[in-house]
Amino acid sequence: MTVTGCRAGAGDDDAASRGASGVGDPYFPKSGNGGFDVTHYGLDLAYAPDTHRLSGTATLTARATRDLTAFNLDLEGMTVEKVTVDGARATWRRAGQELTVRPPDGLGRHTRFRVAVRYSGVPVTVTDPDGTEGGWLRTADGAVALGQPRGSMTWFPGNHHPSDKATYRLAVTVPEGLRAVSHGEPAGEETEGGRTTYRWRTTEPTASHAATLAIGRYDVDRATTGGGLPLYSAVDPEQAEESGPVLRRLPGVLEWAERTFGPYPFSSAGVIVERPDDAGYALETQNRPVFPGAPDTWLLVHEIAHQWYGNSVSPRTWRDLWLSEGFATYAEWLWDEDHGGDTAQETFDTLYEGDYFDDEEENDALWSFPPARSPGAAHLFDVPVYQRGAMVLHRIRQTAGDDAFFALLRGWAREHRHGTADTGDFTAYVEKSAPGKDFEGIWADWLYGEGKPERP
Repeated sequence: MTVTGCRAGAGDDDAASRGASGVGDPYFPKSGNGGFDVTHYGLDLAYAPDTHRLSGTATLTARATRDLTAFNLDLEGMTVEKVTVDGARATWRRAGQELTVRPPDGLGRHTRFRVAVRYSGVPVTVTDPDGTEGGWLRTADGAVALGQPRGSMTWFPGNHHPSDKATYRLAVTVPEGLRAVSHGEPAGEETEGGRTTYRWRTTEPTASHAATLAIGRYDVDRATTGGGLPLYSAVDPEQAEESGPVLRRLPGVLEWAERTFGPYPFSSAGVIVERPDDAGYALETQNRPVFPGAPDTWLLVHEIAHQWYGNSVSPRTWRDLWLSEGFATYAEWLWDEDHGGDTAQETFDTLYEGDYFDDEEENDALWSFPPARSPGAAHLFDVPVYQRGAMVLHRIRQTAGDDAFFALLRGWAREHRHGTADTGDFTAYVEKSAPGKDFEGIWADWLYGEGKPERP
């Protein structure tokens, strides 16, 4: 255990009045924290790319969900310098990713409080069980923060689990000539003494893994869709020419998605395009997904669909991730179907026959586990979560019929807008939406069943 700062006595904590150090997620049990709900993050940050040093203060507004003598925040790396609760200095201790805070006075259940953490250091990356890197990633001219599933705790302390959403305000100071781009909407900028502060705000609930911060040199494009939705995109200058054709399709993709999934759930949209070597994967960060180089149309459609399924309707636990990735993958199938490509049925058949991927092992991997019962965190982003998850949706469509299915897609996004949901919520919603239809075989064979189901 690494201990830093003012420390309470080793035996002082009463477990009955201390918030849990995790929410018990089946894949990441230490992610998130118990005993309180964060409603707002205020982040005042400064970054120096030449030294890779990040410093600032995170101010969290929260509500206690039980009587608390202490509570935990997730923070990996960084040096904590000071912690206050409602303006009064608090004691604290560090142990791994846990920052345990003891306020000077206890917090009663339902009490609203504000905790401020001043911290600094060189942010780290985290390697997830599947081998991918997340968190604070250095780029050629700055940095980009990618939070799924655990990375956000590397650049600000918080309740880092999708079950706890909050609004955001960011003020990020960087050397003049660089930009700081985040989720939400731009809220002003000012330059003084060779440094520029960029301000962003997000008024819709956001899971911390969908928060982002990108620092570097960008070409910025501001536009609106035909329906008046503001668009703000930031593209690395080296990627601007290649990105141009597909990004010009962004308004059309959004309009198609609204016709298919219902009203867009946020107050702006856009993209962030980094260089291919700066980020190894695309991520559906809220409002403006991050791409490693120019995306193709299918990847753009996938990440835009996540704004409905994954960001607005977030998985309650990481085991429910197929509800995000299966939906976004099926969106690609629907886009093809509506734009002269293969029908969803043809894509389903190609997958079932084992001819979808060039790699035979990847075709076989489709049946390695059911989408709702992946073996663990190392398989969180494996093929069954995406493609077999989409196959579950297609089986629902076959059973319910097109009218009921597309009403179901829109209704699911509407009913759980800005909330969270798990697999049980979804199966119950499907059965309620298509009464008289039998889905038990789909749940048993396609959603939860091991191996390759019989051909429908």
